Amino acid sequence: MAEASMIDMIRLWVGCAALLVGAIGVIFGALGLLRLRDIYERMHGAGIIDTGGAGLILFGLLLLSPVWTVSVRLVLIGALLVMTSPTATHAIARAARFEGVEPELAQPDEEKG
Repeated sequence: MAEASMIDMIRLWVGCAALLVGAIGVIFGALGLLRLRDIYERMHGAGIIDTGGAGLILFGLLLLSPVWTVSVRLVLIGALLVMTSPTATHAIARAARFEGVEPELAQPDEEKG
């Protein structure tokens, strides 16, 4: 009986840690969307939110889910996220490129050189 209690306690701690780290990742990704310069850099920030932050949040919820039906739904949501996020990012980048949006590349400072 003590082993089951110890395993539940480890699941609780790992699940809470995954939720916390995922939430911090989402916050940093959202700040990146506000601070980054052009659409290509912002897409990179959004990709971090989708894969890292949301993935860790789903993993934490999976560990803390009380019944298996909730776990199955969380796994399906994670699979949907893994399939749609790169596709959406690629479609946005391609549309921006077709519209003629060029990336803002770092230019060397000619006055110092």
